[in-house]
Amino acid sequence: MASVETPDFVGSVAENVPFLRRYARALMGSQDSGDRYAAATLEAMLADNFGETAGHDARISLFRAFHLVWSSAGAPVGEPDSRLSARAQDHMADLTPNTREALLLHAIEGFTQLDIGRIMDISAQEAEQLIEVARREMESAIAGKVMVIEDEAIIAMDIASIVQDLGHFVTGIARTRAEAVRLAASDRPDLILADIQLADRSSGIDAVNDILAQFDDIPVIFITAFPERLLTGERPEPAFLITKPFSEEQVRSAVSQAMFFASTETLAA
Repeated sequence: MASVETPDFVGSVAENVPFLRRYARALMGSQDSGDRYAAATLEAMLADNFGETAGHDARISLFRAFHLVWSSAGAPVGEPDSRLSARAQDHMADLTPNTREALLLHAIEGFTQLDIGRIMDISAQEAEQLIEVARREMESAIAGKVMVIEDEAIIAMDIASIVQDLGHFVTGIARTRAEAVRLAASDRPDLILADIQLADRSSGIDAVNDILAQFDDIPVIFITAFPERLLTGERPEPAFLITKPFSEEQVRSAVSQAMFFASTETLAA
């Protein structure tokens, strides 16, 4: 394990900041709020010379520091700025405390139950229980129509199968920007899962923006092999981002999160 004084440790912390921002944004339901607390986390770590997080590797230290800062502020969520975000906050109030952070840390950020215990100051067994409770509560809360934008047939069928197993209806699979726009117009989805690069070299981002020009309140999950390239700090950013290759659990968690919290943040073209 690198010492907190070494350049390797500091460099590793810096490399994981985009993923902390992704987590903070998904946790709080707001890009602004998530970014503020991510920045406050870095300031706290620098001011304390990483003392509160010493004894862990850089990635765990960063997320642990965030939880110390966020929890000390009362574990706030983002201020609702629309009808959908207000509905999301109402849903959040119904969740069992601490479950959502455990699920996000495990399913989206890939931490083990032991790592989550270190980050949240709980046991690995408690972390596992929180994950299961969150999964049950979110998956049972909302069902709807899901559209898939993906040009690789096997991946598209895999995603569709996972979505259907969650109790949602798949409206169809589009391989290009034009197909996606037509499909959405013919059967408005409640959620979109979109790859970034499509079959005809068109952009999944452009397809989503075209669709949201018609329906501006559809939550979106983007899929990419290079998430750090999209988590740049420029506005707007995706609220939900799945990394390729993905696991079934990542898709299940992201779909449940997106349907539950109904975020409509998308990427600039």
